[in-house]
Amino acid sequence: MKNLALLNYLESFLTKSRVERFNTVLPQRTKHFTVATEDVYQLHNTSAVMRSCDVFGIQELHIIEEVNSKSIDREIAMGAQKWVDLKRYNSVKTCIETLKAEDYQIIATTPHVEDCDLIDFDITKKSCFFFGRETEGLSQQVIDAADGFLKIPMVGFTESLNISVSAAIILQHVTAQLRKSDLPWQLTAEEMVQKRFDWIEKSLKDYEAIVARFEEEQNKTEDL
Repeated sequence: MKNLALLNYLESFLTKSRVERFNTVLPQRTKHFTVATEDVYQLHNTSAVMRSCDVFGIQELHIIEEVNSKSIDREIAMGAQKWVDLKRYNSVKTCIETLKAEDYQIIATTPHVEDCDLIDFDITKKSCFFFGRETEGLSQQVIDAADGFLKIPMVGFTESLNISVSAAIILQHVTAQLRKSDLPWQLTAEEMVQKRFDWIEKSLKDYEAIVARFEEEQNKTEDL
């Protein structure tokens, strides 16, 4: 109850439009699907993938940085870094182990002998879509650990798409299918409350001071 009281107190410092936006966006968030990028060279590609995650309701983005370590390009991410949870890893092994421990199947987005066309992808299982480096693609380590392979059918002369374009196409398709399904794809009530706190903290400049003021007022009330 105290957490909800604090939440209501904090929201009183937000604009009405920001609170309404939270109420609209949160029910559309999911962890049923997530995304991982492996040592992407171009900073704008990772930033654009993050933006696509936000647009299509993907709450978490996993970034493997065995070789390349960069900061999100705020201009390209368009503020998405505030709303999407970014998880960084120093190795492919650690990332895959973490995801599998959370019951995600590893889906390598690359043409493969056992690949699946996007339109035929089974959305019922929790899945992490892996995207590789711009030139080399995914490492053999990811290929060997993959539970499945996914491709976007192409009929032109060009045989590949930019990583950020591929991510946008795949995420738009699978999330649209997810929302038509009866699967329990939304965040839990507890996750929604926690995410609301996170977003409020990123929205209020004096967050810590406001929380301290609330605690002080609560202690005075309890002493009466």
